[in-house]
Amino acid sequence: MSPMTEFKTKSFYELSHDELFLVFKLRVDIFVVEQQCPYPEIDEVDRATSTLHILLSDDEQVKAYARCYVKSNDTAAIGRVLISPTARGGGIAYTLMEKAIESCQSRHPGKQIEISAQTYLKAFYQKLGFRSIGEPYLEDGIEHIDMQYAQ
Repeated sequence: MSPMTEFKTKSFYELSHDELFLVFKLRVDIFVVEQQCPYPEIDEVDRATSTLHILLSDDEQVKAYARCYVKSNDTAAIGRVLISPTARGGGIAYTLMEKAIESCQSRHPGKQIEISAQTYLKAFYQKLGFRSIGEPYLEDGIEHIDMQYAQ
């Protein structure tokens, strides 16, 4: 296995074919199969020119991934946050989110950053500086809560 590289931040068109395949495969494996949420996982947000894809990978596997995108005129969002099953428990989730926040702030300065968090991860996101901005709701059968980054 190749050594793990640094986090990469790329637009859709900067991703190699292999990176794109590995990202999409892992997202489907986790969000559709593992979490049993049959929905169109790959969407138009992926290829929007304002979207950034943040990933940690080696030549064989994506270990961590998130995307930063424009949600509205004054809001950016971080979504599709995941850690591969083989990389969980090693602390890279915090580093991933720090990179995603930095990427959003750099790419979309002045925009508020929001996430739709699974409620069981609320404390994790609070440690990173997010606060709840609504009540829990079901999305694809999983309880979520909207959170905003307190810059």
